[in-house]
Amino acid sequence: MRPVGSKYLLEEPLGRGATGTVWRARQRETAGAEAAVPGEPGETVAIKVLKEELASDADVVMRFLRERSVLLRLTHPNIVRTRDLVVEGDLLALVMDLVDGPDLHRYLRDNGPFSPVAAALLTAQIADALAASHADGVVHRDLKPANVLLAGADGSGEMHPMLTDFGIARLADSPGLTRTHEFVGTPAYVAPESAEGRPQTSAVDIYGAGILLYELLTGRPPFAGATALEVLHKHLGEEPQRPASLPEPLWTVVERCLRKRPEERPSAENLARGLRAVAAGIGAGATPEQAQAALGVAALLVPDPDPATVPGTGADGSPGADAAAPTQVLPTSASSYDPGAPTSVLPSTGAPGAAPGGRGPAPTRAMPPVPPMPAGTPQGGPPEPAGPHPWESQLRAARDRNEQTQVQYLDPQDDPLRRRPQRRQAPAPAPQQPPYAAQPAPYAQRPPAAPQRRQEPPPQRYEPAPPPAREPRPRREPRQRSANPMRIPGLGCLKGCLFTVLLLFVAAWLIWEFTPLQEWIGTTKGFFQQLGDVFAGVQHFVQKLGG
Repeated sequence: MRPVGSKYLLEEPLGRGATGTVWRARQRETAGAEAAVPGEPGETVAIKVLKEELASDADVVMRFLRERSVLLRLTHPNIVRTRDLVVEGDLLALVMDLVDGPDLHRYLRDNGPFSPVAAALLTAQIADALAASHADGVVHRDLKPANVLLAGADGSGEMHPMLTDFGIARLADSPGLTRTHEFVGTPAYVAPESAEGRPQTSAVDIYGAGILLYELLTGRPPFAGATALEVLHKHLGEEPQRPASLPEPLWTVVERCLRKRPEERPSAENLARGLRAVAAGIGAGATPEQAQAALGVAALLVPDPDPATVPGTGADGSPGADAAAPTQVLPTSASSYDPGAPTSVLPSTGAPGAAPGGRGPAPTRAMPPVPPMPAGTPQGGPPEPAGPHPWESQLRAARDRNEQTQVQYLDPQDDPLRRRPQRRQAPAPAPQQPPYAAQPAPYAQRPPAAPQRRQEPPPQRYEPAPPPAREPRPRREPRQRSANPMRIPGLGCLKGCLFTVLLLFVAAWLIWEFTPLQEWIGTTKGFFQQLGDVFAGVQHFVQKLGG
């Protein structure tokens, strides 16, 4: 157990979400006047402890304290009541009523889709909760089945949906925490204007209610994909597909809630009224007047003329109202302001790092610095280019990687995989001249020589080269005999046959002696006695044939 403040004690976790963990807790003492519900000692409550990164953000803590009164006064039969808010060191927690029942997401997974009438009536109660919160200027921004708790889902009474996590999306929408995100919410239930970062109003909750109604009827949201980015693209550019079994009046409500333009969606109050009219007109006991009213439900789905705005998204004049506007040029003077002029350079204030001459800071370098000049280069002269600049080599390598493979014709003669390897012919050895056949000098240049006796060269004997010595064959290691020398490869050898006959003989003896085969045949002779009689009968038969 872990204490939260001085009045509450955490007992066990009930669930974990993107913004914190919900615990079953017990109240230790009565809360003070700052709490909306004082409570009694020993009473069971639910406490949502926000994540540490939320508690450590000063902006979130300030919003937490500033919106305390808004969350505490938000009461409705279909909204889980916030009883108290706890701020203690690095811990932020919301104390709420404990709803004994599953959330709508788990109920759908366990029991399947709702009937059209049940889905319309359930969504109408959720729309009532949204109408009450929008009247107080509170937009949920994360409406999904997981944030709807079902009281009485065990069959003990009428199922009663209760919307929870009001204000959590607003508290989590901190500049320090959503810097890398484009919206606050779940991709499968986010409105197009939230995905694009445009101004948001209470119409984002109507879009979420339309997706929730579609999921109650079919068991899945209308837009799905492998990644969050793919789902967001479908929210922005695709229209939902109508299921074949969905009644026409109910599809009119779903289609109107899922309009891409927020000003075309109905208000929460008109949505609840239209859903109840549709549920009465498509039921089994509907009168002709009720069926006609259900067919004309489009007239009830009137947009909200004054929707509640989401603070901080640019729809209420708060910071970020011109987030999508183009960057404006700072005027150099009050009399010569031109919005279309190029961006001017702010004058230098003498800060460190200014360029020489006091003409402003040094310009931003877009390329790496040039390598230093080699020794011997004259001062002031252009350096000798030693090769391509490093950034040129990087760009060339990136361009080569991005180029696609070129398909060209290849001659089969040039294909190394097709042509047969050709063996090169060894060059013919040059003829060896005998040592005595010297080239004579030209006749005109021969000096007069004295007559000499010619000596015959000794006869040369041709001796063939001895054949190369053959390498000695490796000595064969003696084959090791296995432990079982008898092999039976399909009874192909004599030993296998004898061994098989022996096995059959032993098997026959065992069967004859230890089974009731003797009684079945009608003899009481032993195996060897019976075998001897068989041999005697065969011998007598052979003698009779020979005689």
